[in-house]
Amino acid sequence: MAASCKKRTSLTSLICRSSSGGFEEDHDDDQRKPLVPLSPSSQYIHTKELSLAVIVVFELETLLNEAEAFQGVRDELLPMNSRFSSILVADEKGARYWKKVELINLEDHVKNPRFPEGLSAETYEAHLHKYLGKIAMVPFVESKPLWELHIFNYPTSAAAATVLFKLHHALGDGFSLMGALFSCIKRAEDPSLPLTFPSAAKVKYCRGERKVLKMAASAVAGVWYTACDVARSVLKSSVVEDGRSAIRSGRPHVETRPVAFSTVVLSLERIRQVKSRVGGTVNDVVVGVMFYGFHIYNKKMGQTSQNMTSLVLLNTKMVNGYQSIQEMLETSAWGNNFTFIQVPIPSCENVDEVNPLIFMTKAGDIIKRKRNSLEIFIIGFLLKMLWKICGSEAVSRYIYRTLYNTTSTISNLIGPAEKIQIANCPVKNFYFFVTGAPQSIGTMVVSYMEKLTIALILEEGFVAPPLLVSCIYDAFERIYRAALGSADML
Repeated sequence: MAASCKKRTSLTSLICRSSSGGFEEDHDDDQRKPLVPLSPSSQYIHTKELSLAVIVVFELETLLNEAEAFQGVRDELLPMNSRFSSILVADEKGARYWKKVELINLEDHVKNPRFPEGLSAETYEAHLHKYLGKIAMVPFVESKPLWELHIFNYPTSAAAATVLFKLHHALGDGFSLMGALFSCIKRAEDPSLPLTFPSAAKVKYCRGERKVLKMAASAVAGVWYTACDVARSVLKSSVVEDGRSAIRSGRPHVETRPVAFSTVVLSLERIRQVKSRVGGTVNDVVVGVMFYGFHIYNKKMGQTSQNMTSLVLLNTKMVNGYQSIQEMLETSAWGNNFTFIQVPIPSCENVDEVNPLIFMTKAGDIIKRKRNSLEIFIIGFLLKMLWKICGSEAVSRYIYRTLYNTTSTISNLIGPAEKIQIANCPVKNFYFFVTGAPQSIGTMVVSYMEKLTIALILEEGFVAPPLLVSCIYDAFERIYRAALGSADML
């Protein structure tokens, strides 16, 4: 699909006229239909009760040329998928649809905040955090496509300039949205080459008689575990709440309170060293680090760490690695295809005496078991039935309550293995946040160029970002020492 643009008196007054073609979700790419139904999963996270958005942060090594940024939006982002040039409309029964708009004023979507010149990097960084907190709390205007691009062309301690993409989660899940952005991004050393991504760990299956015996042996246990998991999940999503702690305020409508942001950057090589010594996956190590860090933080704040649960998000697409937009559509991978599992955070009496590897191994065992449980499918079936009987608002309230009753959310994505660039600007690092969740802490993890960034979105004034960050670093060092021994420390 192509797009043509007419220039007014300034670059920021570009108005784009898009063609009527495009790609849509829900396995329906009939471009002749003027309206495409919003998928059930997207409806769940776009209601009065729950509205989630994704903010992707790109830290650049040079200042961004704003003219090239506008051109990239016009020539690459808008033609990529018609939902970037569509708005949500509802019929007389309340059913919502994607409706493509004829005109898009880029001035409504591309923002260039202005600040005094000549300030220090620390001052600009404070401005950036304040600005990031502001756009995180401002809802999208429903009469316009649900995305924004913010260009912060000022140096901070982390970057020469920062680009913020804000997209409503109804546009797609993290896999789809990041895949769309990666389709617009080039490799820094050679833009003609495609991006490459580390391969996800493949599941090992038993074969022949061994497979049959193992399946038979685990069948009874699987039924029992599934029944218990489903019962716990339903209770946690309805009446059972996590206890109050230093990372869970439990305040009503906590999602409406101001938020703060922080990041933790770890070496992927050191994480792999832990994984190779202890076993499991990179995700097991990261989840263990977060759980242990929560305990250390709670102790430093004089709080107990009992009865804590984390929601670990899973993508239900049966694909390995990112795909192009066309590949996503051919495999029905575009859209919102995610679920979550409830993982109890291991508790301990004395965080300084317990073996830190317990947090990693226990979390890994629970996640592995739940991945192979029928819980995900049963909960998905129950949500589908609830949607058919009571509508999307009822499912949204269920998901909202699940988020509110738990302590944290952990979501992770795999990023490119090589350096990337945006509008000819090399990207030093990138990460993302999910806003709108009724929790005091959200954790998003992404890998990039042998680094793993843990992005934290926190309830401002309740969770102390510097202390929490130091506790997470401390947790990783303790886990690293326990796994490799002090003699192997780098």
